[in-house]
Amino acid sequence: MKDEKKRLPAAPFWTAEAVLATVFAVFSRVMIGYKTIFLALLAITFLVALYRLISVFAKKNVKSAKVLKTVLTSLVCIGLAFFAVIEVFVISAAHTGRDAKAPYLVVLGAGVNGTAPSLALEYRLEAAKAYLDEYPEAKAVVSGGQGEGEAVSEAECMRSWLVKNGITEDRIIMEDKSTSTYENLENSLEIIKKSGGDPHGKIAVLSGEYHLYRATYMARKLGADAVGVAAHTGLPVLMANYFIREAFGVAFMWLT
Repeated sequence: MKDEKKRLPAAPFWTAEAVLATVFAVFSRVMIGYKTIFLALLAITFLVALYRLISVFAKKNVKSAKVLKTVLTSLVCIGLAFFAVIEVFVISAAHTGRDAKAPYLVVLGAGVNGTAPSLALEYRLEAAKAYLDEYPEAKAVVSGGQGEGEAVSEAECMRSWLVKNGITEDRIIMEDKSTSTYENLENSLEIIKKSGGDPHGKIAVLSGEYHLYRATYMARKLGADAVGVAAHTGLPVLMANYFIREAFGVAFMWLT
């Protein structure tokens, strides 16, 4: 009987794992803006449980358990290495370019709460106003369609905010049909062309600092001479969440 109890995984460990998994799963649904961090913690919780199961299995079949553990550890190391490589690219591009002056500033949209900008979008709008104040000859293309739960399009929300904060309407062009970063840029470049600008010339692309590598990469693929303009995320934990999430976006972009 004692031997059988030794073979069984400790009840406190599995109770703690279940509690942590439940807490992280709940918070990933209710903590707006921090979902990626909680999902990462949830994944770590399951990974720890998987290693524990392999340790229990090792008491019955040491050789097979050793192979499983080696394979799992190798996959984890490969995944972490791939993540680190992506983050090098993301972090290296997370700043405003040295010479950011351009005739057009493409402002990429983010979430809208009803008719008000989300915190992420407000950071971008503050950076857009600063850019337009610094370069009074530049025009802004505010880009973003209307998503679920949004009373107005992201483009309309941005236009309204900029006008209320002193930017004249004749300097703002709306692109309100896009639903992705690629569409943001593709549609914005088409609008620049129709407005008499050069879609293959120099443009400034404004987004969250964590998003600039992917955004400028796509813009260059579309033929533009793109320079990034960073909107800085003020909350460190929120910034960490966005940088982690962005790695998955870049991985998807590279793979597809």
